[in-house]
Amino acid sequence: MKDAPQVAPTAQVVGVRFRPAGRIYYYHAAGFALKTGQWVLVESQKGIECGRVVIAPREVEAAELGGELKPVLRLAEEDDLRQMLAFKAKEKAVLRHCAERIEQHGLPMKLAEAEYTYDGSRLTFYFTAEQRVDFRALVRDLAMLFHTRIELRQIGARDHAKLLGGVGVCGKTLCCSSWLTEFNVVSIKMAKEQGLPLNITKISGVCGRLMCCLAYENENYIEAKARMPEPGMVITTPEGLGRVTGINVPRDSVEVMLESGVVITVPVREVEGYEDREPPKPVSSGHGSGGCGKPNCRKGQHHPQAVPSPASSPDILN
Repeated sequence: MKDAPQVAPTAQVVGVRFRPAGRIYYYHAAGFALKTGQWVLVESQKGIECGRVVIAPREVEAAELGGELKPVLRLAEEDDLRQMLAFKAKEKAVLRHCAERIEQHGLPMKLAEAEYTYDGSRLTFYFTAEQRVDFRALVRDLAMLFHTRIELRQIGARDHAKLLGGVGVCGKTLCCSSWLTEFNVVSIKMAKEQGLPLNITKISGVCGRLMCCLAYENENYIEAKARMPEPGMVITTPEGLGRVTGINVPRDSVEVMLESGVVITVPVREVEGYEDREPPKPVSSGHGSGGCGKPNCRKGQHHPQAVPSPASSPDILN
């Protein structure tokens, strides 16, 4: 008699987020019947925190987790939420007092945000600075002032923009503060690949860094250009022989200079030898494995273990 096939052990995993557009952290559902939108108490790097369920519990094979997940402690009660809102209301005043103390200590740092844990047991200040700052005396001063555990975290320009929010040159709310959960690698090579002007002021965001959206369609440009004639090639068009002087990926066309000196625009499908050319295999754009960056993109989607665990860095840090 044949042995019955063994069933791989599974676990109920739930996705929790601590701030809007922040990273999603995975926890063991611990038998709770959770739904998206509910608030739960979980253990994080900062201690016990109150987070919102953004991914309902789903079965995941234990082998895919890459380690043991911490469990959801319990559902947040009305008193927990009321307490969290009360401390949230204090954050602006706390930020102002901290700025005054920074000025008194003469520290070269710029505050970005103050954040209480839901029960006020920890107060974190996020700041930017051009160099490392010795803020030990400031931490002691703030601990005496606010009577809670104080933590200061230095963040980069992109994280600063994510915290403050704003509107980009496109006229829409910044991607990082509205839906982008992680910062992928963005390089000047992407701008070259897409034929954009290499003027830093035109391809930089409000943070002063290269715009994150340069990575969104970079892979598509690489794939499209790989099946198009390259500049300098001599090709046959319906108008005769000519040399390619430029390409237009969005229009899927090329500019061709004929033997007569006339420059014409020809769709790639009308170029002899290219109309039936199969697209190449996907080419990595080198901006990480987290997808193209667009909302709902599933490229390079990972299992829960690929998402930061509760013990990893805060959701705004990369």
